[in-house]
Amino acid sequence: MHDARTLIDMGEEAVRQLARRGYALDLSALESLQSRRSQSIRRADELRAESKRVAKEVQQTAKQGGETSKLKDRARELKDEIRDTEAEQQRLQDELRNLLLTIPNLPSDVAPDGDSEEFAVEVRRVGTPPSFAFEPKDHVDLGEATGILDFARATKLSGPRFSVLRGVGAALERALVTLFLDLHTQRHGYVEHSVPFLVTRKTMTGTGQLPKFEEDLFKTGVADRELFLIPTAEVPLTNLYADEIIPRDQLPLALTAHTPCFRSEAGSYGRDTRGLIRQHQFAKIEMVRICDPADSEAELDKMIGHAEACLKELDLAYRIVTLAAGDTGFSAQLTYDLEVWLPSQNTYREISSVSDFGTFQTRRANIRTRGADGKPTLAATLNGSGLPIGRTLAAVLEQHQQQDGSILLPESLVKYLGFRRIKADGTPSEA
Repeated sequence: MHDARTLIDMGEEAVRQLARRGYALDLSALESLQSRRSQSIRRADELRAESKRVAKEVQQTAKQGGETSKLKDRARELKDEIRDTEAEQQRLQDELRNLLLTIPNLPSDVAPDGDSEEFAVEVRRVGTPPSFAFEPKDHVDLGEATGILDFARATKLSGPRFSVLRGVGAALERALVTLFLDLHTQRHGYVEHSVPFLVTRKTMTGTGQLPKFEEDLFKTGVADRELFLIPTAEVPLTNLYADEIIPRDQLPLALTAHTPCFRSEAGSYGRDTRGLIRQHQFAKIEMVRICDPADSEAELDKMIGHAEACLKELDLAYRIVTLAAGDTGFSAQLTYDLEVWLPSQNTYREISSVSDFGTFQTRRANIRTRGADGKPTLAATLNGSGLPIGRTLAAVLEQHQQQDGSILLPESLVKYLGFRRIKADGTPSEA
């Protein structure tokens, strides 16, 4: 969320920057709302000051034996005026906050112009996409042929866009989770958390999922308790520190968690409905960092490296791109996507987004630290996928498939699985 005064002071520069995101900022409406709120605050302060003066006059006049009825009438009038003015002040405050909650973050100058993935700028490619002497299968055909993926029974249980992993497929999923958590905690210094999968509206608002993306969330509740299923562990991990002041010497904080993620994928029907690419429920390892705003650029570079490490451990070919301003997520000021090669689609597909949010989320969630002067100041947040399990599993199956229908797994997984190959019949093999 933005500070209204900052946007107003930026003026047309704020309008220009937000236009790069496809958002038309009505600066005059924002100025008017901010002005009326400020006037209501001043008016309430003046009325309260007058109310105190009148109260003293009533006491003094009564002591002197004077007539106090008119003063008491004025005191009652002031009480009513204060109540009405405070109600107006709250209404304007709510209206201003609701407006600010809908305004996306200002894009970084590093983000190129454009409003879709077509405008993303490639940073680098790592690894060589595999070349096959046969027609490569997609992960759905591979999974169903080996019997490790069962989409038909998942649909029977829950409808489309769900999956069941069976036998060595379930073991492979578990191995990927453990590998990534070990990398992040043992090599990269993240602290693992186990967090709730159901959170409040306030928590969802703190990281920017609400109010804008309510249609993409699964909502539930018990009695009068409203709760949302998390779309990513970013939500509970970041909000762990909502309304807190983090000691300066504890920064940066590095948090990670393995959770299911739930997304309705509203508006995406017809896109990536086959297989593990876009599902209503999927597992993911999330990385979150909270730091001094001055350090966010360096922290972003670190996080990209941490996500890359997961792909390198699995011998997967991938590339990194800088997202265009208009294609960057609502809360982010700069995002780099890591895209893994999928042979069946003959292209790179997004597997991790690593984003710098600056102080956008911390203003919403009231996450602060202390500046060099010791005064409270907003911290900065970053997050990234490290990695989603379903998409990673799909890439492993596709990039490491063999002509005989087996999948030769990366060496890094052997210590977690106890085998190296998934044979064509779905059984494990050491070689």
